[in-house]
Amino acid sequence: MYKIVLDDKFYRKVGKLSRDDRQLTRSIEKVLRLIRENINHPSLRLHKLSGSKHYSISVDMSIRIIAKIDHNVVYLLEIGKHEEVY
Repeated sequence: MYKIVLDDKFYRKVGKLSRDDRQLTRSIEKVLRLIRENINHPSLRLHKLSGSKHYSISVDMSIRIIAKIDHNVVYLLEIGKHEEVY
């Protein structure tokens, strides 16, 4: 089981993105649950970013989470549309 650490910037961005979109809110909640339970779940499409120590996690086809993984702790750094976070 993994521990998830959210920074304030990430938390505010989630609020902005999901303010008017209940489906996105549910998708983010599902992704957070999957990260805790099984970070290698196929629907997360977890992969390491080339030339970086960070990883990409898919919320849906357009929303990505940028994370840092250190042992059993996942630091969620950024969330947004694909073109915004890369």
